[in-house]
Amino acid sequence: MGSRFFLTAALIGMLGLPVTVEASTGDLGSIIEKFIVRQFPDSIGHYWVINDTQWDGDEMIVDVHTIVKERREDDPTLSRFLLLIVAGDLKGVQNIPLDPGADCRAEEDV
Repeated sequence: MGSRFFLTAALIGMLGLPVTVEASTGDLGSIIEKFIVRQFPDSIGHYWVINDTQWDGDEMIVDVHTIVKERREDDPTLSRFLLLIVAGDLKGVQNIPLDPGADCRAEEDV
């Protein structure tokens, strides 16, 4: 009983501390977040979901789905992107259409 109380108290104490550690440039979450903020600079809110990842050495392809609320739009903007990350840096982006049968747009260099 005493160890359970100590563990619970420790976890509650950690949750109350401010987070001061910044993510490195190799952190996938930070890379995606920076991309979304740059892609949708006028948004008032967003979230994203990783659909899939593929690794090949230091290269990673991330399939990410975004839901973005723009200031002037009533409905959120839904988008899907393939991100090419090499050695922790975003190197390319491809917008994947959500409509079935639509062609993909050309890859953008970042």
